[in-house]
Amino acid sequence: MLAIVAPGQGAQKPGMLSSWLELDGAADTLAQMSDRAHLDLTRLGTQATAEEIKDTAVTQPLVVAAALLAARYLQIPSTAVVAGHSVGELAAAAVAGVLPDLDAVGLAAVRGQAMSAACALTPTGMSAVMGGATEDVLAALEELDLVGANVNGGGQIVAAGPLEALDQLKANPPAGVRIIPLPVAGAFHTSYMGGAEHALREHVAALSPSDPTHVLLTNSDGSVVAGGRGYLQLLVTQVTHPVRWDRCMQTLADLGVTGVLELPPAGTLVGLVKRDLKGVATMALKTPADLDAAAAFAAEHAGVKQA
Repeated sequence: MLAIVAPGQGAQKPGMLSSWLELDGAADTLAQMSDRAHLDLTRLGTQATAEEIKDTAVTQPLVVAAALLAARYLQIPSTAVVAGHSVGELAAAAVAGVLPDLDAVGLAAVRGQAMSAACALTPTGMSAVMGGATEDVLAALEELDLVGANVNGGGQIVAAGPLEALDQLKANPPAGVRIIPLPVAGAFHTSYMGGAEHALREHVAALSPSDPTHVLLTNSDGSVVAGGRGYLQLLVTQVTHPVRWDRCMQTLADLGVTGVLELPPAGTLVGLVKRDLKGVATMALKTPADLDAAAAFAAEHAGVKQA
């Protein structure tokens, strides 16, 4: 069984769209996405610096656009399981048929702008917590009024909350744990994003989702999504609730997934899969040069005979 996964914020790289724009139709597709996002995604994906594209309002639509642009050149079997990490869930929504590509990119732009605005209200941040047992780490974070905002599996949890509390965590980490402060604007996936949740709720009310055409997983608890409208509501509340990627990976294992293919900007999620799901094959689709190998990988794990 094949899984297609879409990465989230932090996976972006300068120039990551340059090679994709050499493909027929790609420039026009990205221009349409730019119009919907009210950003020049072509320039941002080819010429902008690392500093410019780490801006939350820019990163989120750019990452979603990268995944969906590449997906247009990949024949995804109908039997594939689909999942995304954080803002990658918006790309997953489009791949699974819940939203048109342009609606997903537009939603990502609204999300990025709203989360950026929420970050400006209170000095908060995030730190990677490497090592330790999941429940022990989460208990230690709770004592400091911090949230395990991303529970990623593979011994990685991202703590989020007030900067003072994050400083305390770094000064006195749990035994056997390493703390790495992250260069982000604020405490994503916590109650500090309440204003962003409100903005998203207003925006999705005008969208017309379809039920997924693929098995689609939610970050909320790793379960299979029942319907398109319900998934949109989960995407709204996702910004104030933890990402449970560990549970998504457990569901992939429970479903019998044998291969995981990550859409651009790829690398992060297949790394987590390698650490947590031993024996599951992985492939990171990074450039058009990988498309033939990606097609063969997808066919192999979906049980599809190639012509």
